[in-house]
Amino acid sequence: MTTVPGRVIPDPHLPLVRPVGPPTTPGCAECLRLGTPWVHLRQCLTCGEVGCCDSSPMRHARAHAATEGHVIVRSIEPGENWRWCYADEQFV
Repeated sequence: MTTVPGRVIPDPHLPLVRPVGPPTTPGCAECLRLGTPWVHLRQCLTCGEVGCCDSSPMRHARAHAATEGHVIVRSIEPGENWRWCYADEQFV
């Protein structure tokens, strides 16, 4: 969501969000495949893929957004309830 004086503009990427269901993998899919560590997990809200956050060494969630165009993720960390748009670098 972008704030312009006097109004709020919704993120133009929100139409990419689909019902993805709960994560189907216990961690970052690519990190599990490669044997690399992750810090926090994000779930793609277009296809449901689980990737690691920007604090993780491999940053797979951001890479997925860049290669697939699936730019909105949600945190799947316990106690967190937010969504992020990588294209606009903002919460949505």
